[in-house]
Amino acid sequence: MSKNATIITVLLVIIALGGFGWAALNAPDQRSTGQHIEDAVDNLDEGVDDAARELEDRTPLERMEDEYNDATDGDAN
Repeated sequence: MSKNATIITVLLVIIALGGFGWAALNAPDQRSTGQHIEDAVDNLDEGVDDAARELEDRTPLERMEDEYNDATDGDAN
């Protein structure tokens, strides 16, 4: 395989992985109503606001952002 073909193949693989990652992080919330309620009950000890957030439909990326903000109290330092 020539050098140009190798570079193009690597770029296509990187683009494909990026596309799959983006799609996975922006997928619709597939949790059932029971799972929403179970997650809300599990988060009651973190506060009513955190528990109420679990009742909403959110993408995995939004959920990860909430967990990050909860872990750092909104301050990354």
